Amino acid sequence: MNIALCGLPRCGKTTLWSILTGQTVDPGARAETRRGVARVPDFRLDRLSALFHPEKTTHATVTYVDLAPVERGGRRADNPILADLRAAEALLLILRLWDDPADPHPEGSIDPERDLELIETEFLLADMEVAGRRLERLDSSVKKTGSKEDVRERELMARVVGLLEGETPLRAAELSRDETKALRGYAFLSAKPLLVAANLPESRAGSIGGPPSELGLGELEGRPGCDFVALSAKIEQEIAGLAPDDAKAFREDLGVDEPALDRLIRASYRLLGLLSFFTVGEDECRAWSVPRDTTARAAAGAIHSDIERGFIRAEVARWDELLEDGSLAAAREKGRLGLEGKDYLVRDGDVVHFRHAT
Repeated sequence: MNIALCGLPRCGKTTLWSILTGQTVDPGARAETRRGVARVPDFRLDRLSALFHPEKTTHATVTYVDLAPVERGGRRADNPILADLRAAEALLLILRLWDDPADPHPEGSIDPERDLELIETEFLLADMEVAGRRLERLDSSVKKTGSKEDVRERELMARVVGLLEGETPLRAAELSRDETKALRGYAFLSAKPLLVAANLPESRAGSIGGPPSELGLGELEGRPGCDFVALSAKIEQEIAGLAPDDAKAFREDLGVDEPALDRLIRASYRLLGLLSFFTVGEDECRAWSVPRDTTARAAAGAIHSDIERGFIRAEVARWDELLEDGSLAAAREKGRLGLEGKDYLVRDGDVVHFRHAT
């Protein structure tokens, strides 16, 4: 999973990226593209590992990409920031809700709703450039060849241009599965899942668990293809330097239940429609991320293409029942280790052993 962080200048984006990835960035470093990997916390995997005592425990990971800030009017076809944004599976947009006279907001005031609209507008206009150029080429091609395929694509692209001109992000448009598939290669920014993170000051830590409407972002509630997390990068930065017990006590004092990383990961999975299944054994316990409605055979391919090709059956147990039973053998004896075929839809929390031909 590849998620790109974006936002206006001085929104706390790089600070948050540093917290997520555990990489330090010199405060005076120039803006540039940085990539880092974050381990996906999962207490279920930790408990399974405690049961099996494997040589290695491997969590799922997320790649976070920190980009230079989005500038007002910075859209251009050759803009490298936009190219990096298009390569991501989802966008994490950081909105600044903290004020500091020594570090003023680039727009002159704190207004998260305005900032959200500003960046969404930049995405819409960037997409219009791409769609408009493609529509011009298709018009020319259809006049020359009359290709039915080009005619269909021109109709779709004309619809896309109309949606964008009407200020409708493509993630909110009612597109069919075939239309969505046809547009995937263009990597339109307004079509990408959008996770909005409100970056709060420490004084507003009590709002971290609240809805977006408490922070002036009520329009996000129910918006298609979007999710929301409130956090304080400053608080998370302070906690990151503490011992675990001290960090827990600090969170309790502030009323913050869990780290921002955990909440961001969970929201990212929810937004992208992902789930985790597990493989266990003495050599390794591991978490694997796949889209919801993934079949057993396709899930086997997440491990190795040879296992997918040689798929025979999947032995499946629920993670919590396996912990109760104490071993795969005991789960099998109790009838809680089921045999499933290739079309079985893997569920979040399944422990799976794949039988396959070599």
